[in-house]
Amino acid sequence: VQLQASGGGLVQAGGSLRLSCAASGSFFTFYTMNWYRQAPGKQRDLVAGVTSGGTTDYADSLQGRFIISRDNAKNTVYLQMNNLTPEDTAVYYCNARQTISRKDFWGRGTLVTVSS
Repeated sequence: VQLQASGGGLVQAGGSLRLSCAASGSFFTFYTMNWYRQAPGKQRDLVAGVTSGGTTDYADSLQGRFIISRDNAKNTVYLQMNNLTPEDTAVYYCNARQTISRKDFWGRGTLVTVSS
C-alpha cells in the first residue's frame, strides 16, 4: 500500500487543520490507520489510530482536540486538529498497519507549523 498525506501548512495558534491520507492499493479495510508526528529533535510519537471497524485511540494529551476518522469507500483517513498550539508543530506521518501481519507502511509526511 502507498500512502499520500496532505493538508499540512502554517496556521496560527488556536486554529484548525485537517490532514488527509489517501491509500492506494487494495484491501484498505485490512489496515489499522494511524497518524504519528515527529517534532524537530524528538522521536516519532503516535497521535491517533483508527481500526477498520472505526475504533479510535488517541495519545492522552491530544484527546479532545484531535479527531481521527476514515472513509473506507475512499481509502482515506483524516485527522482533524483543533485549537492548535506551537507544541503541535511537527511533521505528521500517515501509517498503515496490516491487521494480521502487523507490517507497517509509511507515507512521506506533511509539515504542520503552528505560529504563536
